[in-house]
Amino acid sequence: MTADNPLDRIDDDDYPAYTMGRAAEMLGSTPAFLRALGEARLITPLRSEGGHRRYSRYQLRIAARAREMVDQGTSIEAACRIIILEDQLEEARRINEELRRGGTGADRKADA
Repeated sequence: MTADNPLDRIDDDDYPAYTMGRAAEMLGSTPAFLRALGEARLITPLRSEGGHRRYSRYQLRIAARAREMVDQGTSIEAACRIIILEDQLEEARRINEELRRGGTGADRKADA
């Protein structure tokens, strides 16, 4: 992505393209729901120069996961904690798999 071409951001999942109102509309929720996700530290929106919250597509996918759980009766706090733990577990599994495939220098020395 180059700073010279703003169209490069179209496919960037991390680009904060959505205002709070638009994000809430897309999720079928309210701005208060998005603020609650921020307070629970599930997602941290970036701020525009004017201080307005802006959300990325990646953040909206996470918010949609939380919305689904809340719609099924899970509290917002519990849904956020579950999602955070699921993501941590997935990251740990990814790292574990990388280590199994390639190992570290210390692993190779121990095997020698």
